[in-house]
Amino acid sequence: MKARSGLLSMLSFLTLGLSGCSFAPDYSPPVVETPAKFKEDKTWSEARPRDDQSRGPWWRALNDRTLNELEEQIDVGNQSLAASVALLDQSRAFAAQAEAGLTPAIDFGNSYSSNKQSAHRPLRNSNRVASAQGLEQALIDGRPFDQPSHYGNNLLRLQSSYEVDLWGRVRNSIAAREAQTLASAADVESARLGLQAEVARDYVALRTTDSEIDLYNHVVASYALALDLTKTLVNGNVGAPSDEPRARAQLEVARARRADLEARRAMYEHAIAALLGRAASSFSIRPSSRSIAQPTVPPAAPLTLLERRPDVAAAERRVAAANATIGVATAAFFPRLTINLSGGTQDTGLSLLNFKNSLWSVGPAITLPLFDGDARIAELDASKASHAHAVAEYRGSVLRAFQEVEDSLSSLHWLAEQEKSISAAVASTQKVLDISLVLYRDGATNYLDVITAQTAALDAREALLTLKGKRLQAAIALMLSLGGGWSSAELLRPENPLIATRSDNARIGGRL
Repeated sequence: MKARSGLLSMLSFLTLGLSGCSFAPDYSPPVVETPAKFKEDKTWSEARPRDDQSRGPWWRALNDRTLNELEEQIDVGNQSLAASVALLDQSRAFAAQAEAGLTPAIDFGNSYSSNKQSAHRPLRNSNRVASAQGLEQALIDGRPFDQPSHYGNNLLRLQSSYEVDLWGRVRNSIAAREAQTLASAADVESARLGLQAEVARDYVALRTTDSEIDLYNHVVASYALALDLTKTLVNGNVGAPSDEPRARAQLEVARARRADLEARRAMYEHAIAALLGRAASSFSIRPSSRSIAQPTVPPAAPLTLLERRPDVAAAERRVAAANATIGVATAAFFPRLTINLSGGTQDTGLSLLNFKNSLWSVGPAITLPLFDGDARIAELDASKASHAHAVAEYRGSVLRAFQEVEDSLSSLHWLAEQEKSISAAVASTQKVLDISLVLYRDGATNYLDVITAQTAALDAREALLTLKGKRLQAAIALMLSLGGGWSSAELLRPENPLIATRSDNARIGGRL
């Protein structure tokens, strides 16, 4: 008993002393060179970057009620987002499975069987009673002296096993799974942010098309008046006979372009319906020529991209997971200590509650790796290579984030410059068109000058609408590249919000 007590005390001491060991390298996020400011952001202020300003639902900066309603439907119906959430649930389940390694596994089993053994089974006792003393002892013990040919074997057993985490294998497995879960949560946010931006882009394109359709409605009306003017002048022998077909051609081309814009608008509407998980046949958005105001995007410092971009956060968490996996692979080189405990009762009949029929077993089991053909070395090398790959992916994601912000800032700057020039061109071409129409009506010029002025004015006004749409798209791209309203603090919440079920959210049907 003293020896057994000493053994248990020693095991307890080893468990307490070694349970804090871990072979995972000390982790810190990979170092990435971060610029002090964005090169293309001419308005950035180092003293007041406003990085802590809440962006919330970032699309509200566009100040459009219909867009706000559309964005709120993404969580309800989009199937790509639903698939990402399912992967997050799977990752959480894997993390819970890994955490189960910290607690003993307990199983309860029972069996009932009737058996027959061979009469010539090797080492089977004889059917004869060897001596009176043997028979007497068998009667005292309550056991048959002979082995019967037919017997029952009924068993109730409770068994438990627990791995003592001496080298941090279990804890590092849990750390890896938890980091993967956080990466999956960031993936969900990245998918949601991308879908929000896609809806905003399609909506801006749709509204830009609405403005172009409205422009062509006015152009068609204006060209129709010009056609009436040419008819009057030709009939009065003031205009050339070719003026009327020229004016009619201009009118029909404008109508054809308007029809093409209507078809393009339908495509954008269908795309939005698909993003919201809606059938295109039952979805529509009311036309509106009201222009969307250019939003003001709060400036940010480059360092905050590491906190505000969910794709960057996901890449960093995968580095942490790969780092913990190195610890798991290294622990495989060392012995595994498992404490096993089992107990129950066994009887040939149904006397399973009789204490004499009880059985139990308790003791440690140690597995020591000796030779595996370098399989463990290969596994360790693979985990290190996986870590190097994750680090490279993380640094690449950070560089891409910087590039996307710089691209968006550059686009906003130069598109604003273009819009100034095109706005001046619109005013000039409209003035030329007005003068040409007056001169033609007075017979001082031919209709070719009017057509030239009409084409130049229309091209300039179309270019202005296109530039305004591009500026809005660039603003959306900038808000997306800055992480929208997301922050890595979201990952620290106990539960990330999942997509609400259809029954929990009122869907917006019919026309918007």
